[in-house]
Amino acid sequence: MGRSRYKTVAGHDTYFATCTVVNWLPLFTKPELAEIVLNSFQYLHQQDRIALHAYVVMENHIHFIATADSFSDELRNFKSFTAKKIVDLLRLGGPSFYLGEMRVSKKRHKTDQTYQVWQEGSHPEAIAGGEVLRQKIECIHFNPVRRGYVDQPEYWRYSSARDYSGQGGLIPIEVVS
Repeated sequence: MGRSRYKTVAGHDTYFATCTVVNWLPLFTKPELAEIVLNSFQYLHQQDRIALHAYVVMENHIHFIATADSFSDELRNFKSFTAKKIVDLLRLGGPSFYLGEMRVSKKRHKTDQTYQVWQEGSHPEAIAGGEVLRQKIECIHFNPVRRGYVDQPEYWRYSSARDYSGQGGLIPIEVVS
């Protein structure tokens, strides 16, 4: 069975993607682990490797929209880099339960690693038009509201909703008008 039925498509360079932590572990309730994701997004943005349009970091998954020349490559690099950093930080004193779960969840074919942070696949969806892009941005921003964590999207700290409401966000993004 293939790793994912979703693939990036030649000619489309703006994608909506979801990355989920194995076993839905709530890693990102620890701010220092959420910062790894944000810092990685910021680095990719500063290096002009992606144009980040929207994101939300939830307790056990992230959603984002980005444009890149080679989205698949950037997504793979993002997941690999953040996984290594997350494991490194957890080894320094994070809950051993998380490392144990990530060890048990590692796929057999992943012989070059001990832990698996992210579930296989990220389900990137090409975004064809402006209306679909705006709908996906709204979906991303309302994720914490639908979960009952906040009343307004811009109240969620780890989201680009603040940028879209005219406030400054935690990291720079390319706001879509």
